[in-house]
Amino acid sequence: MELLVVENERLKQELKACKTSLLQEAPPPACTTTDSFAAELCSLRILRYQSRSPAPHLSLSSPTLSISLSLSSLSVQYVTEIVEVESTESQQAVAEAQAKSVALQEQLSLQRQLLRELETQLHDSQRTSTQLRAQILVYEGEMERAQGQLEAEMQNLEEEKNRVIEEAFIRAESEMKAVHENLAGVRMNLLTLQPALRTLTCDYNCLKRQVQDFPFMLEKAITEAKQEICQVIGEVSSANQELLRKYKREMNLRKKCHNELVRIKGNIRVFCRVRPVCRGEHDSAENMVSFDPDDDALLYLSNKVKLMTFELDKVFHPQATQEEVFQEVQSLVTSCIDGFNVCIFAYGQTGSGKTYTMEGVAKDPGINQRALRLLFSEVTEKAPDWDFKITVSMVEIYNETLRNLLGDIQGEKLDIKMNPDGSGQLYVPGLTEFTVQSPEDINRVFELGHMNRATACTNLNEHSSRSHALLIITVAGVNSSTGHRTQGKLNLVDLAGSERIAKSGAEGSRLREAQCINKSLSALGDVINALRSRHSHVPFRNSRLTYLLSDSLSGDSKTLMMVQVSPLVSNMSESVCSLKFAQRVRTIELGNATRRQWENSSTSSSPTHDSVEVTHTHTHAPWRE
Repeated sequence: MELLVVENERLKQELKACKTSLLQEAPPPACTTTDSFAAELCSLRILRYQSRSPAPHLSLSSPTLSISLSLSSLSVQYVTEIVEVESTESQQAVAEAQAKSVALQEQLSLQRQLLRELETQLHDSQRTSTQLRAQILVYEGEMERAQGQLEAEMQNLEEEKNRVIEEAFIRAESEMKAVHENLAGVRMNLLTLQPALRTLTCDYNCLKRQVQDFPFMLEKAITEAKQEICQVIGEVSSANQELLRKYKREMNLRKKCHNELVRIKGNIRVFCRVRPVCRGEHDSAENMVSFDPDDDALLYLSNKVKLMTFELDKVFHPQATQEEVFQEVQSLVTSCIDGFNVCIFAYGQTGSGKTYTMEGVAKDPGINQRALRLLFSEVTEKAPDWDFKITVSMVEIYNETLRNLLGDIQGEKLDIKMNPDGSGQLYVPGLTEFTVQSPEDINRVFELGHMNRATACTNLNEHSSRSHALLIITVAGVNSSTGHRTQGKLNLVDLAGSERIAKSGAEGSRLREAQCINKSLSALGDVINALRSRHSHVPFRNSRLTYLLSDSLSGDSKTLMMVQVSPLVSNMSESVCSLKFAQRVRTIELGNATRRQWENSSTSSSPTHDSVEVTHTHTHAPWRE
């Protein structure tokens, strides 16, 4: 900065010298004044002059020298401006000086800015120092006060210490006196305790020998305790087995009592059968269905982490055989021989095993064939005293149309009418009935019915039932000695699949079939709700199915519903709907069933029924769902 100031002064002196030399060499300005004009402007050009060196020339350029003449005062006023003398070296020196000046000015501005920042920081530091000094003064005052309090407290503690020491000394003196007195007493006791010490020494030696023998005594005691514990555990286990046996016996007794109560009240009995998982379904099957190991009437469904409990009359595991299922229903089958109307129908979605339960396969037949074989066996046992006639007819309800499956004319449509004999019973005019007398006759009848049955392929089953199939067995008996007559009817119904149309993938004619199936099943639900609510009017006529089963769902019949459940997760919603419907059905009370019997009267078939003997044979593969 000092160098710059010196350089500026030198440049100013040189510039001043140049101006002085130029003013001395320049000619005086000439000026003429007249009365006709106020002023005249004269221009003077500065002549060039040659300096010492011949090469460079000083170019003198000066603004015009203005001269104004005042007419009033007639005084001449000269206005001059600075004359700059420029040369190549001076211009270069001036440019360098100007560049240095600019750089120095920039450095000066930066230094000034830094100085301002340092001054600001200095002011902040001074202010902070002032605050800290004030705080230090405050802290020094507080320290003085605390020191005074501490000195007072130490003085108090010193006084308290002296007092405590004095008290402890006094107490120690008294205790020492007591100790001396006790010591004298102990000495006296010691003289008296020497005989007792000898006695204790003898006892100690005895205990020492017992301690040495203690491991053997402990091992013996543990062995005896283990034997006693094992004996007690065995007794408790036997008692538990006895209690479990009694519990199971009571459960069976309760179940028998419940079944008897159901029979007396006339409730619809509801069984549930869970079909096993087939091949190719293992990937989609999970532990959706679970069972109660102690109660075969409970079924559990795991639906979206929610456990649902369903209580039915009987639940069959997937491992249950056809024979085990039939043993539970055979008492109902044989009651038709005594003159009762019996209905057993299978309900559930497509693919849940309804047709397998009702019809089975050739090697393992279902309820239908087993029921007829049982009827033949019972009839044979009662043959000496009774003469029975067993007739079979098969119909299906397809698209709300009643079709005869055993007729010669395929697709023959039938109608349901009231029997004109005044009995209030329904009959189907033109329905073909076959009289069966052997299992071979049964097979021929079933083959003919299967051949005429309507089935189709859906998304849920390759051979889905597209209609409701009814096997109607009529058992008419007469006592040869008393003339007593009975007539019972057994309806074995294989309902069509109860699933949503969107899930079955039905289109076209399959869609119309599904709509008719759902309509008839919905009508069956309406009938069930009306029976549960004990309405005066039960809408049996809303569907062909309910109208044909009205004598089986009325108060003078025995009814069993076999609900079929699929164990697959994909069928969860349909399984839940089926089980909820089954629970509603289970609460219906039909009343006590009445026995159809009379004496000294004849029993005939419906006026327009065709009664024929089985004389022809059809071959057809077992049809299953």
